[in-house]
Amino acid sequence: MVTGEGCGYLASALSSNPSSLLRDLDLGYNPLRDSGLKMLSDLLKEPNCTLNTLRLRGCKVTGEGCGYLASALSSNPSSLLRDLDLGYNPLGDSGLKMLSDLLKEPNCTLNTLRYVEQ
Repeated sequence: MVTGEGCGYLASALSSNPSSLLRDLDLGYNPLRDSGLKMLSDLLKEPNCTLNTLRLRGCKVTGEGCGYLASALSSNPSSLLRDLDLGYNPLGDSGLKMLSDLLKEPNCTLNTLRYVEQ
């Protein structure tokens, strides 16, 4: 089981290796919570982040975590992230609003956003 602390280790390893070829990260059904998503969002802000797909289904992420994610993707117009799965998380109306605002941005790179309510 990966927690927020484990996300910190993973994000640190990926950010310290600019030649990483990791494209697909599936952390589904791990209790990352918002603290873990904050650390992953810090990674997504980096211009050398190579992730195309991020699966966070059932990770106990709330609207707060959506804020971290939306902020990271908004601040990195060179993001390669195309596919995001946030299904089975209690995002709430505030989280969905932040994601909707992100999708309206002209430089949003997402092609697929998956969300299924709990």
